[in-house]
Amino acid sequence: MAPRRQPTVRQRRFGAELRRLREAAQLTPSTVAGLLGTDRTVISNVEAGRFGISDTRLRRLVDLYGCADHALIDGLTAMMRGRENAWWEEYRGKVPDGFLDVSELEDSALGIRTLQTAQLPGLFQTEAHARALFNLTDPPLSRLEVDLRVDHRLSRQAVISEGTTPYVGLVHEAALRMRVGGRQEARRQIDSLLEGSHRGNVVLLVIPFSVGEFPMMGISLMYAEGETRQLDTAHMDSPAGAIFMDDPGSLARYRRRLDTVEKLALTPSKSRDLIRAIGRDM
Repeated sequence: MAPRRQPTVRQRRFGAELRRLREAAQLTPSTVAGLLGTDRTVISNVEAGRFGISDTRLRRLVDLYGCADHALIDGLTAMMRGRENAWWEEYRGKVPDGFLDVSELEDSALGIRTLQTAQLPGLFQTEAHARALFNLTDPPLSRLEVDLRVDHRLSRQAVISEGTTPYVGLVHEAALRMRVGGRQEARRQIDSLLEGSHRGNVVLLVIPFSVGEFPMMGISLMYAEGETRQLDTAHMDSPAGAIFMDDPGSLARYRRRLDTVEKLALTPSKSRDLIRAIGRDM
């Protein structure tokens, strides 16, 4: 079996969880390899997401590790299978790999929570809004690169518009008041955001200026819920690219901080009222 050259975030997440289970059982890769009758490098490659494994071998591994959490085992089984011909694969090699990892994470999530303090959520951006943002990239992107990134971003939105994935979006008032693409396009974006906020699976909450300081100011965060809390993943944007976090300490911290910010935000109804008022001011 040839190792994967660039494992996806889902494949790396699967391997990381198996590594945690092995370490909790106080077993070394060499010991596990010996018990399975395979080479140590196979275990290392599985834990790095470079190798896939069969259902049978997964069951043998979790048995060796003493894992009796059936929900976790089912979640790992689902994660292992993934989607071989997912829509985002057509963009591989054309947009940054981190973009594709975000798509995969959103597609597999049982629930999505986001916090945006400087930009609007990508899952609700209009084409003109997204294009204006990508045209600000430094160094500048070619027209083809911008087109591909815009197309990819719009395709991501199907997880909300065509699905039933529960979504809670926290957006700071500052992001809403940015006139990205000019006054008219900004108004169209506000109208589109309001329309999206009425979807049955969407809760949009605005953090008003009146709140003042709050945890995670200036951060763009997505929290994707897995089959069990143990399989959740957090994603943050950074100048160096996408950052994905799955260690239990980080996940608990981000859940707690999101809960705190959510309590500071306006209710869904008052959030819409403020968004409308901002639209009228554009």
